[in-house]
Amino acid sequence: MSRRETYEAKTEELLLPIVEACEVEIYDVEYVKEGSDFYLRAYIDKPGGVDILDCEKVSRALSDKLDEVDFIEDAYILEVSSPGLGRTLKKEKHFLKSMGQEVELKT
Repeated sequence: MSRRETYEAKTEELLLPIVEACEVEIYDVEYVKEGSDFYLRAYIDKPGGVDILDCEKVSRALSDKLDEVDFIEDAYILEVSSPGLGRTLKKEKHFLKSMGQEVELKT
């Protein structure tokens, strides 16, 4: 498992009890480098969509937990947001939730 995959998996483990308490779900977690900065992004969702307060609650709780566990070696920027309308269907659960809906396919 790559460092990126390890960071994403560990973050998802930490995030699970947080999203359950906040009554949202994890859509995806990604650790990426853009330019000279690393980003740890957590995408959350719920029926009807998430709002800024959902993102804030999850972000604060996740930030505290990440500071406590401190397993990411690099400096990074934490972002918590909705996956948005242009959400990527990366996992089987994403495809299953999109059944019967119109999607845009890029090849």
